[in-house]
Amino acid sequence: MQILKVQNISKVYGNKKGSKQYMALKSISFEVNEGEFIGVMGASGSGKTTLLNILGSIDKPTTGRFIMDGKDITNLNKNELARHRVKNIGFIFQDYNLLETMTLKENIILPLTLSGYKVDVIEDRLMSLTKDLGIINILNKYPYEVSGGEQQRAAACRALITNPKLILADEPTGSLDSRSGRDLLELLTFINKSYRATILMVTHDVYAASYCQKILFIRDGEIYNELYAGDDKKKFFDSIIDVMSVLGGGIK
Repeated sequence: MQILKVQNISKVYGNKKGSKQYMALKSISFEVNEGEFIGVMGASGSGKTTLLNILGSIDKPTTGRFIMDGKDITNLNKNELARHRVKNIGFIFQDYNLLETMTLKENIILPLTLSGYKVDVIEDRLMSLTKDLGIINILNKYPYEVSGGEQQRAAACRALITNPKLILADEPTGSLDSRSGRDLLELLTFINKSYRATILMVTHDVYAASYCQKILFIRDGEIYNELYAGDDKKKFFDSIIDVMSVLGGGIK
């Protein structure tokens, strides 16, 4: 089932009357189906973050539209966009974005608390997720009392607790060492397969990208190429390196 349809999205920054305009995205179109794990790659300044911000309803496109679950998101007003973000989008960031003055439990349930969910619903979702993701025994600890990997798992729980239609991951392995990065990628794979979660991940890391089912490569604000994983992971990995070598994306 199709979850997301992006149609001719463009984004221009700057004053229309002035000469200092910058086109970050140029008529980008693609589709995302339910349960897909998609990577977005490209050199710095290619438009990856701009695309992520638009899909997360943090920014608006200059032209074009995107439709999520049959609803045109670009037509929503400010309040409707805020509700849409809480209900339909889960975010996983590079630096976790956990509030240090709140316990892991309080951080995880915050989206549901702000939306006025009943306590029993919150507790049911919390217990199920934290058990599956292996942090049920540390919920009363604060972020600074647990490891980076445990913080990332808490952030993943927070992203999942609203049962979002789409999870957006922004360079999630960027600040992690190789072992922690691998653990996070295994976690994202588990979330994708066990929860049928639809994930779109922006990354510079070829190894991280190799966990995806499909890669969208962006160059100068346009989709340059697409790669599908297939059955041969080594071939997929090598193909990602080949494309990124052309794009000059600073291979990791």
